[in-house]
Amino acid sequence: MRQYPESFDEIKPAGPLRRLGALLYDFMLTVALWMVIGAIAVAINGGEATDTAQPALLQTILFMITFVFFAFFWTRNGQTLGLLAWRLRVQTPEGQALSWWQALLRFLAAGLSIATLGLGYLWMFIDRGGLSLHDRLSGTCVVELPRQTRKKKSAS
Repeated sequence: MRQYPESFDEIKPAGPLRRLGALLYDFMLTVALWMVIGAIAVAINGGEATDTAQPALLQTILFMITFVFFAFFWTRNGQTLGLLAWRLRVQTPEGQALSWWQALLRFLAAGLSIATLGLGYLWMFIDRGGLSLHDRLSGTCVVELPRQTRKKKSAS
């Protein structure tokens, strides 16, 4: 696995409100992605969203594209656009980038966390490390990144 190059004095687990903000941001991006895929499906199928011969094909495509969207960002730099906006990162507890296998486990478990009316997220309130259930199941964690200080340009 790839170790992130930054070394911070202090990295703390992300709190529930920041995680919720990033989740809502990513949800809006995901819905936009679904709308684009839906528009393409309507154009291909002559005005219908799904082909009557294969009704589950669109749902399968949406599921796979959603996974690839999240897994790509999680395995690349640990940040979806929502996580980036909220200065959060998904990583292993050792500070490494996720593998595709961990991304798959996290994605499926996060889906279950949401499908159970957020019970997987509520797990954060009883977990000693502040981890959600899908963090635990995938061996990952969401951390809050410190603000980067800007260096002033020296006058020459």
